[in-house]
Order: sequence, then structure tokens, then C-alpha cells
Amino acid sequence: MASSRRGRFDSSTSSLLSSRTTTTAQRDSWADSSPYSAVKQSSIADKFSLGADPLAWGTNLKYNVPEPDDALHSPTVRNGVIVDDCALEFSRRGLANMGCLFLLCAAILVLFVGYPILTYVSEQLSTTTSKNLGVNASGQVPEMGNFGLIDLDTPEDAYTFSSWRDGTEWTLVFSDEFEEDGRTFYPGEDPYWEAVDLHYWSTNNLEWYSPEGVTTANGSLKLTLEAKETHGLDYQGGMISSWNKFCFTGGYMEASVQLPGINNILGLWPAVWAMGNLGRAGYGATLEGTWPYTYDSCDVGTAPNQTIDGAPEAALTTGYESSNYALSYLPGQRLSRCTCPGESHPGPVHSDGTYVGRAAPEIDMFEAQVSDDTGHVSQSGQWAPFNEGYAWNNNSANLIIADATISELNSYLGGDYQQSTSVVSQTNQDCYQLGTGCFAIYGFEYKPGYDADDAYITWVNNGKLAWTFNADGTQADTAVEIAARPVPQEPMYMLANLGMSYNFGTVDLEHLTFPAIMLVDYIRVYQHPDRINVGCDPDDYPTADYINAYYEAYINPNYTTWVDDYGQTVPKNSLVDGCD
Repeated sequence: MASSRRGRFDSSTSSLLSSRTTTTAQRDSWADSSPYSAVKQSSIADKFSLGADPLAWGTNLKYNVPEPDDALHSPTVRNGVIVDDCALEFSRRGLANMGCLFLLCAAILVLFVGYPILTYVSEQLSTTTSKNLGVNASGQVPEMGNFGLIDLDTPEDAYTFSSWRDGTEWTLVFSDEFEEDGRTFYPGEDPYWEAVDLHYWSTNNLEWYSPEGVTTANGSLKLTLEAKETHGLDYQGGMISSWNKFCFTGGYMEASVQLPGINNILGLWPAVWAMGNLGRAGYGATLEGTWPYTYDSCDVGTAPNQTIDGAPEAALTTGYESSNYALSYLPGQRLSRCTCPGESHPGPVHSDGTYVGRAAPEIDMFEAQVSDDTGHVSQSGQWAPFNEGYAWNNNSANLIIADATISELNSYLGGDYQQSTSVVSQTNQDCYQLGTGCFAIYGFEYKPGYDADDAYITWVNNGKLAWTFNADGTQADTAVEIAARPVPQEPMYMLANLGMSYNFGTVDLEHLTFPAIMLVDYIRVYQHPDRINVGCDPDDYPTADYINAYYEAYINPNYTTWVDDYGQTVPKNSLVDGCD
């Protein structure tokens, strides 16, 4: 069949060829008549076609005549042998090409290798900065200039301090001189401080704490309490803290303060103090089960009301009559050493596998008060769990008062929500808002730990040693079956506030002068050079992961309780609940 197809050539084929030839002739005729025909016929052939004879090309092509590209295809011959030519020649263009290739390769390496490495290193440095330099709750890294840990306005003679305990020279690790006027402390505005916006309901304060009540003026931090209706209350005050921004563990915190009002009118409640970072003052859910514990033992001291199955008896019979003689109304230590494995806990873990007991202890640099027409300050530590009858071991070795003519043991030892170790001292009677306007120096120096660690707290009033508490003062108490409570080991943040509350004593609204103003000239923190420990998330007492896991409780003051308001569960306690 294929052979028959190839040989077929009929009249129809001839007709088609004839028709095609006619068409081509017609096209040539049209081309001849076109005004552009000459251009079309000569543009390619005449300009770019070469003749058959190479000698007519205009270039000498003889083999012995060198050409520019001979180096690309002519081998080097030496002694009749083709050899490699090791001599390299570089032109400017070649060097430029090589340079561009190098830059391109380098850019690719930086993008895909260098950038990931730099990002990782930056994140690690950022984490270290957060731990050691106090990155704030909004994630801001303190900019340099005059926002480093040490204020540039701090005088050089204040860069060191001699320990009240042993005279050793300590190093300044933080200072704020408040020299810049007009600073404000709304959330996110300052690297280290933030003013709260809430009602301090836990102590039934008469005022609303507002950021409006905190600023700087004339080289001082200015906290103002004024008669102003706001949020359903008749007064507005101010509270500032360094929560989750700057913390320190051990050291000496000092403030130069002019107290508000006058030394003989009762009712104002100014304070400068410190608290463990796991509890945020004014945010009740974070404090439930953490304040004022400082405890690392697994026993009945971690249980609600310090009792299990109605024991020990002293915990039911040595409280106040107003509390039906119950020693404690605390809900139990939420983050205790008894916490069952796998439960929510910030850690870390002891070598025996139990969690380190964690909490939010409190040390008060001072709380100012008036009695007998004289200004005083209460300087104290708050503790839980409690001794029998709130009676700590205040013998002469553990309670050391420097000047008994102006200082005495506070008659208030505690109540069903806290135990207190406190001494009351007369202040400098001139250093008040309505006095001569001078400033007095207050402070506390402490070493965390137990009696075996030589732990202690020493308080300073009017620039002089006031009193010292030694850690044996909160030794184990067999009557209530609890172990020793250490001097706070948690990272502590700083607070200053000015308010009023009948919980603290009589409030003489008739004679108080408003606005009442507390001025703080500076706040400084020193530490032993061999024990520098600043930051709110140290490795041995971490807080960041736990705070981030329950962040809403730390930023919403309307969550007043951990379970009922915030809707969380209390970790299982091995003694109270048993572990699965």
C-alpha cells in the first residue's frame, strides 16, 4: 500500500502545483510594484551575507597572523609538545567580574547562613539582657543614654557603698536620680518603672491609684494624694513599681525621701518596699497563695490554714479571737515544695526531685505613720507560714536594735493573713512636706537564705542603722510543725506608693492637708561584688515562663482570686491531695 501511495501523481496534483506557481508569480509582481521592495531585498543580504572567498572578508586569516581570541583556542607548544599555560593574565573587566561574583556569593552566604546565626545570637543576648538588665513587661530593652541601669546623674561618690553588716565595699547596680522633670510612668513609657491604675482593695484603701498621681518634678519622684473623685472614690493617689522590669536578689536598697504631710497628723500611708516578682501588688489573683510566703519545705505549713485533718492544735487555738482563734486564713502555698510532679510550677527542681518552694515575700523599707504626735516608720518583713501565736524568736541574737531611745519592737506581730517582724522608729521630724522640706535616707540591706547562710535583714532610718533581723528569728517551730523560713530568696522588685486606709490606723480627714505629696530624691541598689544578681528571671529562681503562661492575671487587676475569678486550678499538694 505504501509503494502505491508514493508513485501516485495524478492530474489534481499537477493542478495544485500549477496554482501554487501562479500565486508565487503574483506575489513577486506585487513586490516589484511596492514602494518598499528595494529595502526588503537589500537589508539583510547586502549587509550581513559574506562571500564565498574568505580573503574577501576584509580580515587577514593567514595562520601566522595573530588574532585577539587566539588565547582561547590555540594551545601553548613548547619543544613540539602541547603544555598547560600556567601564566594567568587578568584584565580590569575580568577582575570586575570576579569581584561581582565574590560579592554575590558573599551576599548569599550572609542571607542564608549569617543572618540566621546573627538572629540566634541576638535573641540570646536579648534574653540575657532581659534577665540581667530588667527588660520591662512590654518587652522594651532600656535604651542607653540616661536609661541604663545606673543613672548618669548619679554622683561618683555614690558608686560604692560600705555594708552596714561588715563594712565591705559594695557596687552600685541600679540608680534612678529622677533629675529629668516631667517624666510619666504609664504602661510602656519607662524602662524600669510603671504606675498602676487600680483600686488597692485588699487593704481597703480610700483612694484610686492612678498614673496621673506619679511624675517627676524639681529633681524628685513625686507621688501625689489628692481629694479628687474618680472611679467612685473620693481620693486619687499614686503607686509605682519595677515589677518584671528590674529585680534584685540580695543587696542594699536605699531611698532619699521627704515624707508627705506633717509629723503630727494621722492618716497618710506612704511606703517604699520590695516584693517577690511572682506576685504583682494590686493584682489579687497573682498574690493568692504566694504572698507573704517564703518557704521551701513540704509540711503542714504549705496547707490551707496551716492545718491537715484538724492538726496541729496550735494552728487552731493561738490566733486572735476575731478569727475564732485560727492562726491562719491563708489558702496554702500554691507553688510549694509539696507540689506534685507534672503540676504547673515555675521550678526549679531540687536534687531529690521535689520542686523549690516559690512565693512572693515582702520586705518593707518603711511604712510611715504617726503616733503620740510624732512621726515614725515601721520597718519590717512579712512572713508565712506563721509561728505559734505569731511569736517569732526575737531574742537578743536575732533582734538587734541600734538605738533603743528612738526604736522599739512593734507591738503588731501579725494576723490571720501575715506574720510580721517589725521595729518602729522615730523619723527625722523635719523631713516632711509641711516641715522644713529636708530629705531623710531610708534603706534595707539583706542576704537571702537561712541561719546557716548568715542570712539577715538590716534597716536604715534617717541615714543611721535602725535594727537587724537575723535569720534564726524565723527558725523551725515544733508547736505548729513548720520548718525554718528563709530570708527572701526570690528576685525582688521595688515599689513606692502614697495612699490612705483605715486598715493601717486612724485617718484624720478633718486635719489632713491635700494634696499630700511624697518626694523621692533617688533610689539606689547596691550588691556585694561577688554576689551580683540582678534581673527578674534568674536561673535558680525563674519567673518569666510562669508569668507568661498566666499573663492575663498579671495585667488584669479585676482577677482578684486565682480560682473563682481567674478560673485556674491550684496545683496538687502531695500532703493535702496526694499525687497520682
